[in-house]
Amino acid sequence: MAKHDPDLKDRFADAQKAREAALAKFRARADDPEAAERRAQAAAQAAAREAKRVAAEEARKERVAQEKTERLRAAEERRIQEELEAEERARQAEIDRLAEKERLEILEAEQKARRDLRYAARKARKTGGR
Repeated sequence: MAKHDPDLKDRFADAQKAREAALAKFRARADDPEAAERRAQAAAQAAAREAKRVAAEEARKERVAQEKTERLRAAEERRIQEELEAEERARQAEIDRLAEKERLEILEAEQKARRDLRYAARKARKTGGR
């Protein structure tokens, strides 16, 4: 056969040689101390990145926990402040209610006194005129 027209056996043989060459290259690279050192460095870098990521995640969790605690504290302070304000409003409303009640009692007493004066004057006119 011609050199440029390989038959099936030749193609299989060439493919087998290529596979063996690739395997030999892979094995040589696996046994290479420089490659092993590069893999070790890559593993160390990956471990460092992972440790940094874990530390960042822990810092984030801590920050989130602190923010949550701060929000809860602020909410509790607002609740207490609102309670105090509500108590003050209720106290002031009670004072206003009592003041209004007293004002109405005084007004009623004044109206009664004027009515009694008018009644006494009318009675005096009736009895004085006889």
